[in-house]
Amino acid sequence: MSTPIAFAAAAPSGTPAQGPPPSLERAYLELMHPPSGGLGRPGAGFDTVGFQFNPNELEFTKAARWRRSPQRNTRLSGVPQFQGPDPCRLTLEMFFDAADTMDDSVVTSVEKLFTCVVPTDKSLANSQSCPPWVVLRWGLLNGFTAFVSDVTARFTLFTPGGLPIRAVCTVTLEEIAGVPQKQNPTSGGLGAFDVHVVVAGESLAAVAYRTYGDPALWRALARTNGIDDPMRLRPGARLVLPTVEELTRGH
Repeated sequence: MSTPIAFAAAAPSGTPAQGPPPSLERAYLELMHPPSGGLGRPGAGFDTVGFQFNPNELEFTKAARWRRSPQRNTRLSGVPQFQGPDPCRLTLEMFFDAADTMDDSVVTSVEKLFTCVVPTDKSLANSQSCPPWVVLRWGLLNGFTAFVSDVTARFTLFTPGGLPIRAVCTVTLEEIAGVPQKQNPTSGGLGAFDVHVVVAGESLAAVAYRTYGDPALWRALARTNGIDDPMRLRPGARLVLPTVEELTRGH
């Protein structure tokens, strides 16, 4: 079954804005360990690849496979027979520039993208040979679970010593469709959940609105994650995002 592209619910038309205006949110790719056996929900996130500049456009491609049997003694083609859908693909560009700092940050970012197209060390140790699972985290787009199938890096500026300090990378992500594994409800733990990495300037209310469509759920989100001071979120901290049923259970 094809995985739908998940967007958070938008505020209804005419609804007054709640809280301060949102600050600039930087897009990033979250890298997660593939699940055991290659099925189910991804494991814990282990790294991110940040966008130095947010993308100007995102290109989604969806196709299906059809077969036409040859028809003799006719000028018409055969009736197409559906063979199944191809995975959805997302193509985007990532722009990196270190002209001001003249350091190797561009090379580091490109190398990190290249590691996304090969199996992780953990999966190789488990004889699975799976690439990291990747989710694009930006704005309302938060549910396209994929792997990086292709990376093309074009270096366009160098230092006098030959160090690349500017690059444009074309990245193709291919969706991963599967049935999420759910935890036994008698175990007392959380069931299906996502993990969100906090970015600078982000608030719990903003995360709650983007995830559940209700900023008032920030208190329940703070309780779930054991946050004592919700006004001082540390960038890079990971928030557990359970389903709204799990989040509000018992409250």
